[in-house]
Amino acid sequence: MTIEDHGTYAEAGGRNTSRFSRRFAARIGRFKDHGAVKLIDELAAWVEGTYRRDLEARPSMHVYVRTLPDEIIAKINRLSDSEVIRSAIMEQFPAGSVLTPMKHTDELYISHYNKDYGGDHGLFTKHYDGNLRFIPVGSVVRALIYLQSDATYKVVFGDSQVEKAFQTYDFGLLDFHRELHWVEGEYNPNDKQRILLKCNYLVAPKNAGWVAKALLAANTGVFYVVKSAMEYSKSPATLPQYVVGYVCNLMRLANNISPLVPILMAALVLIGLGWGLAALLGR
Repeated sequence: MTIEDHGTYAEAGGRNTSRFSRRFAARIGRFKDHGAVKLIDELAAWVEGTYRRDLEARPSMHVYVRTLPDEIIAKINRLSDSEVIRSAIMEQFPAGSVLTPMKHTDELYISHYNKDYGGDHGLFTKHYDGNLRFIPVGSVVRALIYLQSDATYKVVFGDSQVEKAFQTYDFGLLDFHRELHWVEGEYNPNDKQRILLKCNYLVAPKNAGWVAKALLAANTGVFYVVKSAMEYSKSPATLPQYVVGYVCNLMRLANNISPLVPILMAALVLIGLGWGLAALLGR
């Protein structure tokens, strides 16, 4: 396995010993170990056999890894828990920082370039994966592990000034909340299927205690709410789906400005609904 390092950080034996990083600098690498390559080939073949109809459909598909068969989960864990992934993440954090895999949020992802203003439209335009970058403590790092892909699409990590046309056996690491990124390319039904794993890791300062637990809870809550809205409204066919899809895209654009903007917008909506309900009941 090789790792290409991008971004700068204070080094001491290859490890950042400065204060806890505000943003994880995106990195790219490639699995070359025979065992890892074999695992990836086996997983790609299993996905093609199990999700054949989904591979032929247009919308993207996310499946939580925890819902897959045990033997498949075990193979995925061997990749996501590999030392090369963990060390590549931890090199940018102070010694003693604690990495906690967020396996309950890990996903198998079949990516189809799909810009129809539904829930998965934002996956291919400029976006941050999360909206908690205003929190000064802790980081969530996402690993993109490519089980199958060709160089048709390019992923651009804007904040780190890194870009890569990912291929099979490649992986990328990015800051979940603090890396503005997007996909460049055009849909071609003859392209190789783009199948990857999205694995997430919380990195917190040592002895963070209840703070780390609170970060984990906050990240989990936001993740599930956003993911549910995106899944409901992808490739919309009904009016409610269109509405939710447009809200998802509006919130994405607002989050690109500041993570506080969508929070303020949601708060104003709730206040308005509460005021309207109170007025109605008070008649």
